[in-house]
Amino acid sequence: METRRSARLVIVDEDGRLLLFRYHDEHHAPFWATPGGELLPGESYLDAARRELREETGLNLQIGRLVEERDAVYAVARSTPARWLETYFLVHAPEQPAIRRDGWTEEENATITDWKWWRAEEMREQPACVFKPEWLPALLERLRS
Repeated sequence: METRRSARLVIVDEDGRLLLFRYHDEHHAPFWATPGGELLPGESYLDAARRELREETGLNLQIGRLVEERDAVYAVARSTPARWLETYFLVHAPEQPAIRRDGWTEEENATITDWKWWRAEEMREQPACVFKPEWLPALLERLRS
């Protein structure tokens, strides 16, 4: 099985809300997940996080500390299952900054259907399967304490 690497962004605004994108592809029912993406050849996780922040949100913010790592097997749009090694970086944002999608790829435009700033309480009210990974609500609560 192929191993792929991904940098993910835990973008939290001044009011403690987490930015999530709503994804929908042929492998899954719609779900909410953090922005981010696969590392390019020769790219570090931190460099990928910086690039993905600009491309997927249009924001130019400081990439913060590593807050989580994940090793999971799954498929994403137009691909076969692979082992994904993910790193999650904290990014502090001003209150709900405007998100720009002019840097999105064709695949992102086809699979990202919406975005929302979530409060931890709102996330807890949803079924766990709505978030990928399912521990995102707990991560947001941990970061707020």
